[in-house]
Amino acid sequence: MRSRAPAPLEMPLRRGPMRALKTRRKGDLIATPSGHEIHVESFGAPYAPPVVLIHGASGSTYDMSFALAPALAQDFRVYALDRPGYGHSPRMQDESLTAQARVIREAMAIVDPRAPIVLGQSYGGAVALRWALDAPETLAALVLVSSPSHDWETGHPLLHRILAAPVLGWWAAELIAFTVPEFIVENRLAEVFAPDAVPEGYADHFQPRKSIHPPRHRMNARQRIALRDEIKTMVPCYDALTLPIESLHGTADVIVPDSIHALALEARLPSNRLTRLDGIGHMPHHVATEAVVEAVKRAARRCNPDGKTS
Repeated sequence: MRSRAPAPLEMPLRRGPMRALKTRRKGDLIATPSGHEIHVESFGAPYAPPVVLIHGASGSTYDMSFALAPALAQDFRVYALDRPGYGHSPRMQDESLTAQARVIREAMAIVDPRAPIVLGQSYGGAVALRWALDAPETLAALVLVSSPSHDWETGHPLLHRILAAPVLGWWAAELIAFTVPEFIVENRLAEVFAPDAVPEGYADHFQPRKSIHPPRHRMNARQRIALRDEIKTMVPCYDALTLPIESLHGTADVIVPDSIHALALEARLPSNRLTRLDGIGHMPHHVATEAVVEAVKRAARRCNPDGKTS
């Protein structure tokens, strides 16, 4: 089950330093009670059931708005957002999962008071899980796509450790942004999608060089290093999750292996229904979009209108 979205053109992918890239912001910056701002872009009919999309590491609304948000907008009111420090959302000092989930939750309560279905992809799935653990009454269901959920044994990549270092990381991030040639950026994007091909038009839409903007690149490294310990604290709390959960995971995902994460979560949570996508890698929301849309629809059917589990 694979799909290819049309190739929306936002702005051509330019070569050269990240700072040469400019993108006109769509959507709105939502000021939250805690004093932070979250960029939210909306799709679909205003009174359709709400779905919130939380992007993964190094991502932005430009990832979610390429294929998934337009596909979901046929049946749902879709809110794609930028996590703090990514896309058009300003950074905040506290970079933890808890802080991110809180400020996103605050923003969405302003945008739409209804309890939404919350979909998180990759790192965004960990943010979605944290939201559900901290405030289960504020969401109707979870959809986890290629999401980490359990501890893993491998160490942190050397590049992340360098970028997270206080002084060395600053110099490394600046050097990378100004010297890395385009073919390396393109190869890295291909690795994220492997073994699937990068959809036609995706690079122009997403602009992957934005991911190595120095402050964002360093923040991403810090968050990915912190993620394992943050997830360790979450695992003992999973038994409290009784809301409907639909999870999707590619069997060929080597970035977040399903054998470590998706299978363990399915075994632990009776409310979780796992769909394994044979031969698919880390980006099923682009290469198996219909399967992700169907999972959201299943989550919606499992919920009563008031957001409680049916």
